[in-house]
Amino acid sequence: MRANKRRLGRTDLQIVPIVFGGNVFGWTADEATSFRLLDAWVDAGFNAIDTADVYSFWVEGHSGGESEAVIGRWLKRRGRADDVLLFTKVGWAAGKTEGGNLKAERIIQGCEASLRRLGVERIDLYQAHSDDPTTPMEETLAAFDRLVRDGKVRWIGCSNFTAERLAEALEVSDANGLARYESVQPRYNLLDREGFEPALRDACLANDVGAISYYALAAGFLTGKYSSEADLLGRARAGGAGRYMSAENLQALGALREVAAAEGCTPGQAAVAWLLTRPGLTAPIASATSEDQLQELARALEVGLSADSVAWLDALRA
Repeated sequence: MRANKRRLGRTDLQIVPIVFGGNVFGWTADEATSFRLLDAWVDAGFNAIDTADVYSFWVEGHSGGESEAVIGRWLKRRGRADDVLLFTKVGWAAGKTEGGNLKAERIIQGCEASLRRLGVERIDLYQAHSDDPTTPMEETLAAFDRLVRDGKVRWIGCSNFTAERLAEALEVSDANGLARYESVQPRYNLLDREGFEPALRDACLANDVGAISYYALAAGFLTGKYSSEADLLGRARAGGAGRYMSAENLQALGALREVAAAEGCTPGQAAVAWLLTRPGLTAPIASATSEDQLQELARALEVGLSADSVAWLDALRA
């Protein structure tokens, strides 16, 4: 596979423009499967993996950190980490609502724990997993800045921030000489547009902030494997896809299938290829739980959608 890398914001991180979503590691992909997927991902020429300290707390018997631990054991087994970019996150509420998730102590301790689980000395991109309006932005950014200055983090980013909160964070960093958020993670796909377009997209373009979108395949809905409520039964991740099960979205899925047929690819590949055409987007995040799924995802980079196909997909949620 050959693909031009994209620079993330103002950083020196050059990403092959699909990022592997690590929420599946230790959950829907057991450790042996996760190792095979990670090997295949790197062998296919990709270089970025995204995870979080809370993956996968929602599984019975898990408390969070399982995904990072699987990645850490994979890195130890292969004996190197210099050919992959490791992105992880801190500060998700994990069902709690009292705030304080981005307090300095939480960030510093969270980073140390993630470094231990990953078995590395430095995280390439350390991200605020969700906004925390109860903690002063200055405190949060000063903690991230300390980690950068200590060499434990290369760059910082944020996830689930609005355009207004991103702008506020950039102003605080600039005014205080602190490390700034170089990337943002919005939920963004063919069906979910409002979280990125137009305000956050425009803020990213204006400030040279990279964007790494999650839910690229709408929890699998855009692969076309869920066409009715019956298709959701017995599937571990069906809850995510189920939220898209509406007449409007099924109609959009039908249009996506038509585009895919015209382009000679699968619906999932067409959905990812469409994301790769979006202004301001550095790379989408997508997951796979089998090597067949991974290879299908990898081939999305080879899909060059026609201008007519892009325009048709653009108009689906206009």
